[in-house]
Amino acid sequence: MKAILIALSSEANVECLRDCLKPRFRVDTVWPEDSLHSKRRRRYDLIFVDSDGLPTLVSQPDAAPKQALDALRKAFPSARVVVVGPPERTRETVALVKAGATDYLLYPLTPAEVELVTENIEEAETLRSEVRHLRQRTWQDADGVRLDTQSAAMCDVIGKVRMVAPTRSTVLLTGETGTGKGVLARLLHRLSSRADQQSISVHCGAIPDTLIESELFGHEKGSFTGAVKQKKGKFEVANGGTIFLDELGTITSAAQIKLLSVLQDRVVQRVGSETEVGVDVRIVAATNDNLKQEVEAGRFRRDLYYRLNVFPIQIPALRDRIEDIPLLVEFFLKRLNRFNARDVHDISSTVLDAFANYEWPGNIRELENLVERAFILETSDMLTPESFPTELFDQATAIEQLFPVDFDTPLAEVRKQATEFIERQYLHALLQRNQGRINRSAADAGITERQIHKLMTKHGLAKEHYKGAR
Repeated sequence: MKAILIALSSEANVECLRDCLKPRFRVDTVWPEDSLHSKRRRRYDLIFVDSDGLPTLVSQPDAAPKQALDALRKAFPSARVVVVGPPERTRETVALVKAGATDYLLYPLTPAEVELVTENIEEAETLRSEVRHLRQRTWQDADGVRLDTQSAAMCDVIGKVRMVAPTRSTVLLTGETGTGKGVLARLLHRLSSRADQQSISVHCGAIPDTLIESELFGHEKGSFTGAVKQKKGKFEVANGGTIFLDELGTITSAAQIKLLSVLQDRVVQRVGSETEVGVDVRIVAATNDNLKQEVEAGRFRRDLYYRLNVFPIQIPALRDRIEDIPLLVEFFLKRLNRFNARDVHDISSTVLDAFANYEWPGNIRELENLVERAFILETSDMLTPESFPTELFDQATAIEQLFPVDFDTPLAEVRKQATEFIERQYLHALLQRNQGRINRSAADAGITERQIHKLMTKHGLAKEHYKGAR
């Protein structure tokens, strides 16, 4: 655990918790009568909350405590909740634990009890993580991607994959672009009885309309200009195995008719041939279009849609599974370190907070690209905010996101930290613009080369990291 939110009404109890937790965690405080809106931009692992103050905290003063708890857990899906109540309301406090809270404490708080509850939650989280790891060891696609998740929606998706994989049923994967449809298609093949046979992937949207039939179903020699020899289509090549048809909604009407024939009769007919060839192939299709709307608009065959829609699986967008972002970032960093001989092993909590508040129109693919870009630019062993695009951070809170202020720190120390932060950002941007050239950077900064060398050493910046940067 890294970040904890305290939402108690008593200042003495807040201080007790802060004293116990601050040495090991980042601790934020919100009073029950305040709005949680500003805190939703941050990610918390644990929340301590007054049982009586729950409805007010979630801006639902007339709600029952259990309903307020549901609202809190929905606002912070990855956080564990510890409810705190008076001894005379022990029964009501325990009822909240049965309703979904992780644990409870009774007033007055003592450091020993706080430490015990926190350690128990940490141990439980560690155990859950180990169980997930052991469970997921077999859940690897052909490229070794570990499909670990903390998202209930994604757990449901993986459960459906597990159930349908051993069958021969057609599977239709739907979801926005970049959500991982290709990864799940490979997993479906790997867990099927056809795992030792061919798995062929076809991006239908990347094939010209004039060639789509030839690519999928093959052609005979001389069937069209350029057909100098007979060619097997992807369905014949995948015979006995699995074929993954990505962006299926883009194929032509003629290709739709032939695909319907494959689904109904398990035969293909090459372009220019009168002979039908039998195929035994498992079809996994994917689209980011709404095929039902395409059917209503007359752009997709209704009978083909119903043949494909045997076992639909809707993949959630990344914004609907933000609790998985730290796991995905960890995976991307491990892969980047392995391929680039670097040791960037962590990411700033400020960046993770910004990630949790971002809409992710490009989903996992966009996240991967952002992490890779930051990995290239980063000069420390942790991905920091200055290595990411500024538009990632909400304009109204950009300064708070990039330089969070701890109000328990004396003003002089905050001023010193802010100066060093801006100084490092300035040098980072200057060296990046000048591609690591010391003489030009020193001239632009109005200081000597010796001075800029001293500043680079102070902030851990190396000119080699900026060679070729734009």
